Amino acid sequence: MERTVQAGSAGRSRPPLSTERVLGAAVALADEGGVDALSMRRIAQSLGVVPMALYKHVANKNELLDGMIDAVVREIDPPARDTDWKTAVRGRVLSARRMLLRHPWAAQVIESRIKARTTPTPAVMEYLDSMIGVFRDGGFSLDLVHHALHVMGSRLLGFSQELFEDSSRPGTDREPDPAAMPPEEMAARYPHVAALAMAVTHDTDSVVGSGCDDQFEFEFALDLTLDGLERLLRTT
Repeated sequence: MERTVQAGSAGRSRPPLSTERVLGAAVALADEGGVDALSMRRIAQSLGVVPMALYKHVANKNELLDGMIDAVVREIDPPARDTDWKTAVRGRVLSARRMLLRHPWAAQVIESRIKARTTPTPAVMEYLDSMIGVFRDGGFSLDLVHHALHVMGSRLLGFSQELFEDSSRPGTDREPDPAAMPPEEMAARYPHVAALAMAVTHDTDSVVGSGCDDQFEFEFALDLTLDGLERLLRTT
């Protein structure tokens, strides 16, 4: 009888703690009460472990937030196949929008962490790299892709803010990224991002990002918007 009870207890034991479980619990708590309500203590309570056990999987709050970003960005649908670039881009952006509606805290965290880090998190980089690939497969030059990304900004990730503000300008506080990849590895992993970075011109005084012509990007977005409104006016 004693052996039967022990076997039953073993069968009901919790799965081992993992980074995925920690991030899943953090995302669920943020969905419920917002990211400001997150704490290691609350995450540990939801998982039935002591808080110190979490630090084997996430070193600090920023690493936790970065992991949460990657977890939710990976919910975005992959690009549609056998369709035109416009349909593929629109579908992914709307999928990103649905992800943000499921996780209302995510837009604020994505924006703040992109500004704080040297490079976006791996999942965000993978997503942006694949989106650049969709544009390139649709016939866009690197120069036009560059301007299109500025026009769309954070709409690529389902909300409306400028993704390309330059955190290296004086008065900003960008934290160093100790895990940053060497340039060669970065180019191999994110070839479209690397190609775009190499292609853009450099304007260190730009307010929209080092390597970008602020005035040109402003006028490009303005003219594109006006041209679109003019086209709609003609069709209606």
